Amino acid sequence: MKTRMKKVALIILCLLVTACATAKNQHDPLEGYNRGVDQFNTILDKVTLKPTAQGYGRITPGPIRTMVSNFFDNSTYMNVVLNDFLQGKGKQGSADFGRFLLNTTLGVGGLFDPATSVGLIKHDEDLGQTLAVWGVGQGGYVVYPLFGPNSYRDTPDFVTSTLSDVLFWVSLSAAPAITIPLTILKAIDKRYRLIGAANLRDDMALDPYVFTREAWRQHRKYLIFDGRMGTSTKKKDDWANDDWEDSTP
Repeated sequence: MKTRMKKVALIILCLLVTACATAKNQHDPLEGYNRGVDQFNTILDKVTLKPTAQGYGRITPGPIRTMVSNFFDNSTYMNVVLNDFLQGKGKQGSADFGRFLLNTTLGVGGLFDPATSVGLIKHDEDLGQTLAVWGVGQGGYVVYPLFGPNSYRDTPDFVTSTLSDVLFWVSLSAAPAITIPLTILKAIDKRYRLIGAANLRDDMALDPYVFTREAWRQHRKYLIFDGRMGTSTKKKDDWANDDWEDSTP
């Protein structure tokens, strides 16, 4: 049921965003560059990550895929904890730190998720959301080679998410024979999780670039407001204003 609702939502979003695909968007000042990078990423994905992720899904049992996803989610979870506290969410930060410790120990390095079963739910916080809390505007939309959609405000999260990633510190001392396969597996796992949404975009969107940009914007808006759209909050999202709508000069 949830999967069906997500597909319906994506279809509606697709119809909305493709209606204005040819209009100039003032929050996408690098559109020419972004489209070129997006095309490069798409071609690279079609010849490498997508078929690899599809093969991974076919040959890897579901429980194993879940453990892999749990492991990588846990290895990066200290970024969530850090930004909990930077946003002033002391109670949530403490709970998320407990979640990390429990999954790292009883969860065998994060392969399993006992924290959820005891009520320590998973959150999603990053530096982009933290900067929004403290009033920093979104800035322009930008697409990075290999990494995909981003924005000026969200870009610094590359630094904090890397420095808070357990595997980054492991890679400083571990042999490449360990770190390189883990890095590749992490990319494959991430791509596999996006297969359904990416396929729907390719099948439905008249302009995949605009569809991706708008879907990314809506997702960021959802995260910034903690899923409480339309409620009062000190978080700032200037893309949520009416002036986000495509405009002409």
